[in-house]
Amino acid sequence: MGKKLFIGTSGWVYGHWTGIFYPEDLPSKDKLKYFSQHFKTVEINYSFYHLPRPSTYQNWYNQTPEDFLFSVKASRFITHIKRLKEVKEAWKTFLDNALSLKEKLGPILFQFPPSF
Repeated sequence: MGKKLFIGTSGWVYGHWTGIFYPEDLPSKDKLKYFSQHFKTVEINYSFYHLPRPSTYQNWYNQTPEDFLFSVKASRFITHIKRLKEVKEAWKTFLDNALSLKEKLGPILFQFPPSF
């Protein structure tokens, strides 16, 4: 069985990429679409700091080709604040929302604090 190699970055919203990777005149709303024409995966770092709504995930889904894959970083509320204790409801909400990515949902990355 052949394996797929996905190459991407952690995030796609970086101002200093404008003029280097992104065209100068590219509107912010089109950056993910442009990014997905050059890479096949991206890590959603936003989900570490915020809880994206299903509509946000659906918007990202709609902007990317069918073979695109998202790696979603788990919420810091789960990893840093709760430290994996009593997180059943938080995990359910996080996962239910992320499942809006459907078949484009790839790995979920857990980043723990150094003191974990």
